[in-house]
Amino acid sequence: MDTKIKIGIIICDRYRKCAGGKCLRSMRNREGAFSHYTGQEVELVGYTTCDGCPGGNIEYAGDEMIKNGAQVIHLATGFLVGYPPCPYIDTFKDFLEKRYKIRVVLGTHPIPQKYLDMHTQLGTWEDPAWKPWLADTMTNAETRKAYD
Repeated sequence: MDTKIKIGIIICDRYRKCAGGKCLRSMRNREGAFSHYTGQEVELVGYTTCDGCPGGNIEYAGDEMIKNGAQVIHLATGFLVGYPPCPYIDTFKDFLEKRYKIRVVLGTHPIPQKYLDMHTQLGTWEDPAWKPWLADTMTNAETRKAYD
């Protein structure tokens, strides 16, 4: 019986040159949104970008990830911490969940402290709607600083 959790990661196209170091480190260490999988084996079955606003690759990335056995798709932390945060994150999440009947998690690695500091100064996340979106990636100050 295969007990691996197979996941896909979609990153914001602004970070298309990102090598995925923070996402992969947090997946390995079960930090940030990957803390959901503590004690479980995780296999990455897809990693790509949204292809830029308004997310032209979302449906195609989902198809490929599902074909590769994805059980969960993570929309990377960059969607939350970018300047400005992704205006399509709800649309992407809703589409992927409805189209593929799959769980979609907002975030991957913990939010770096420098992003929390800047968004606090900007007032970006003051609306209470942000609280559940950020919950999996907020972690604690020590972990946030380790991801700066």
